[in-house]
Amino acid sequence: MLASTTYEEAPSRLWPWFRQRTRWFKGYVQTWFVHMRSPARLWRELGPSGFFGFQIVVGGTVLSALVHPWFYVLAGYDLGGATFLQRPPNLVGFPFWLVAWCDLLTGYIASMVVGWLAAGRRGHRNLLPQVLLMPVYWLLISAAAYRALWQFATARFTCEKTEHGLARNIEMPGLQAGGMEMEMLPRNASADQEPKCRL
Repeated sequence: MLASTTYEEAPSRLWPWFRQRTRWFKGYVQTWFVHMRSPARLWRELGPSGFFGFQIVVGGTVLSALVHPWFYVLAGYDLGGATFLQRPPNLVGFPFWLVAWCDLLTGYIASMVVGWLAAGRRGHRNLLPQVLLMPVYWLLISAAAYRALWQFATARFTCEKTEHGLARNIEMPGLQAGGMEMEMLPRNASADQEPKCRL
């Protein structure tokens, strides 16, 4: 079984991170449009389950990021009208109200618990307080998705490459797992260098 840990260098500053997420989302959008130019062909090639899986994974990733901020807008509107926690006046709306609240709470709590456990088990206890910032992170993800749509419409072939080689030369636990030894670049390394990897 392949080890699940990867040690690629992640952007440590907001703007490079934001540009990277924009590029990723634009890749999702391009991939969706390319394959959906011929839905019937895609259906034949992937089959029903693969076709719907493609819609959920590729299209749903972008759609969920685009829709997410509007739930905050709706919540703010309800807070302004003092109806945020108010139950529906009739039985027809109650199941939808209940499901919506369960989805909201379980979604946020489950994501935060997973982040908390991952950071804790890896020994990165300094990151545990940042788990509470996940809603802010998701809003930034949504902003990157909207920026990706704008770029797709106005600068489709622009590629904002991520600058690498900025990491400090630090020791990372388990870096030699799986027979692979990696040397992290020093902070002042040039951006076009790649981490050295010896098998």
